[in-house]
Amino acid sequence: MMGMPMSNTMLVGMAMIPMGLLFACYGLMPRLALLRQDNCSATIHFHVADHSPLNWEHFKLVLALLVAVIVDVMKPATLGFVMPGMANEYQISSESVGSLALIALTGTVFGSILWGRLADILGRRAAILLSALMFIGTSICGAMPSFEWNLIMCFLMGLSAGGLLPITFTLMAEMIPARHRGWLLVALGGVGTAAGYLLASGAAAILEPLFSWRILWMLGLPTGIAVIMLNRYIPESPRFLANAGLGKEARAVLARYNGQVDSENESVEPEKATATSGFLKTILRTYSNITIGLLGVGIVWGVVNFGFLLWLPTNLRNMGMSGETTNLLLAQSGLFALPGILLVVWLYHHWSSVKTLVLFVALTAISLLLYWLFDIFGVISNNTIIVATACLLVSSSGVIAMLIPYAAEIYPVHLRGSGTGIVAASSKFGGILGAVLGIMGVFGSLSSAALLIAIPLLFFAFVLLKSGIDTRGRRLEDIQAEFENR
Repeated sequence: MMGMPMSNTMLVGMAMIPMGLLFACYGLMPRLALLRQDNCSATIHFHVADHSPLNWEHFKLVLALLVAVIVDVMKPATLGFVMPGMANEYQISSESVGSLALIALTGTVFGSILWGRLADILGRRAAILLSALMFIGTSICGAMPSFEWNLIMCFLMGLSAGGLLPITFTLMAEMIPARHRGWLLVALGGVGTAAGYLLASGAAAILEPLFSWRILWMLGLPTGIAVIMLNRYIPESPRFLANAGLGKEARAVLARYNGQVDSENESVEPEKATATSGFLKTILRTYSNITIGLLGVGIVWGVVNFGFLLWLPTNLRNMGMSGETTNLLLAQSGLFALPGILLVVWLYHHWSSVKTLVLFVALTAISLLLYWLFDIFGVISNNTIIVATACLLVSSSGVIAMLIPYAAEIYPVHLRGSGTGIVAASSKFGGILGAVLGIMGVFGSLSSAALLIAIPLLFFAFVLLKSGIDTRGRRLEDIQAEFENR
């Protein structure tokens, strides 16, 4: 298809995709004023939902959201597998095709922020469905005749992929009972990320030899449809509904997932009224320190993942290691990292959510310092590189497994999507920063780059330790109240 001219029919079809998305967005907008008529206005006590046991409805929700996370991770993970075939077909350099990843990461930054805001305006479920529609629309990447058109569609793909992950965690945080919320959020992130990368690599190994790199883009069509088909198991958040004044709808969701709910004349002390101030005012007044800590960790993690680790194979080869030896070392290190997610889940649930996050941020910094120390003392070898890389993969994967779930727990209901979205965006922005630093040659020296990243990481770990609170087993309303009382 390379070099094929864009006919008028193709251009009209391309224009219909964003037009259809705009119509879908309009259709998903809740008619709040109409729905509030004759709606019950009594306070809803979420302590019933927070103390109820997990049931089959919760498990169906978790499985549906797990599919959404897998689809979300799978989409950008496909980039690494399409780039070689794209460079070969379009006859462009690897440096030029590398701009595809940069464009996609930029799209994910804007997508996380935009979708987070949409989730607070339209609702969590509506934002997930709209993101799935964009997955379907951007599958047209597989039919683009020129590299420039792929760049445009790849930005839109990043826009959709960036938003689905934080909204999934936002909805999950508001639906799962308090005592099970933390470990399920972290497990969802860990399992979903691993399965997403596994499916992306498996699809590349099986389908690309038969249908070329283009088929990997077209997988957005069936995966997007799968998310939409599962929407019957994805309810709207009762906390969002209650905050929007839709008490009747909120009670219906609570009854479905938690059985009997409070009656309107319940004598239990009502919850503290939810604040309705704007995002910036709320962040500056109540959540400034914790937001700085989370954003800082997210940015530095992005530099580690999309900068330091991306350039690690090149640096090892420059040190004299063969390509085969380098790949074997990284594979061995990755095997050591696999059990790490189980440790994260256990500590997050049984010890402390914020202390576990701080611990793994500090361990990431210490792992980076190992590269510097090994270089200073001249003991860099295959074994020391395996130790340092395994520690880095375990700790950094633990950080990202907890970062967005923790953000989904601490922000108030009317800003939870926006807060989680900007934290998710920070890790993608760090990826862009890491790519830029790589182009500037910052990662040319393994030890100095490791030291440069470890210092700010330790600082932000200290900020989180001082400003964060333990969310383990606590109701979202109680977490919000503690931040406001500070």
